Amino acid sequence: MPDIDSKEHLRRIKSFVVRSSRMTVGQKRGWDEYWSSFGLESSETALDFESLFGNSNPVVFEIGFGMGASLYDMAVANPEQNFLGVEVHRPGVGALLAQAGDAGLKNLKLACCDANLLIDKMLPENSLHRLQLYFPDPWHKKRHHKRRLVQPEFVRRLEPLLQVGGQLHMATDWEPYAEHMMSVLEDSRAFRNTAGKGCYSKKPAYRPETKFERRGVSLGHGVWDLVFEKYDTQA
Repeated sequence: MPDIDSKEHLRRIKSFVVRSSRMTVGQKRGWDEYWSSFGLESSETALDFESLFGNSNPVVFEIGFGMGASLYDMAVANPEQNFLGVEVHRPGVGALLAQAGDAGLKNLKLACCDANLLIDKMLPENSLHRLQLYFPDPWHKKRHHKRRLVQPEFVRRLEPLLQVGGQLHMATDWEPYAEHMMSVLEDSRAFRNTAGKGCYSKKPAYRPETKFERRGVSLGHGVWDLVFEKYDTQA
């Protein structure tokens, strides 16, 4: 099990709640059989992606992959890219470990911890081709808005991790949170909206539609995608 500690992070407000739930037999098997192959242990030094994946392919990092179905589909559909996912929910990690291990995927690695710890300690600068944040907790109540992950300070910490031309892709089914994301991202000096100022993007073909998303659409819920690109502020 990863055991990462960060005093700096402990001072931050938590943007998630760890759900306590029992793992299925299959999820536990995923941990037992495949963590050693796919799991990332804690480290105080930045990862070497070329050594980790055995190639220099572009790296896509996803924060909060849930049960992992869409991340698995992306890894299968894009063998020319490497995928790194982080999730705090152990059953979700176990489910993806089992699926990826049984399929023999070579382009996927997983971490089970707070994403902030990877951002602060383990991800190299200028290393990410794309960073994905799909359907994070919107923290609906106004008094909880401070718990939303997408804040100006969070985006500033992501900036050095992305390559110039790399993309920051967020999606949500909660319109007020989409508006908040848009405001935060458009205030950033390092990112520009690929769809045009104030505009949401069409769902990119590479992002699979999840079961959660399909259920929401069937109920009349909207989905908002935001795709921002890092540009060279020194150019």
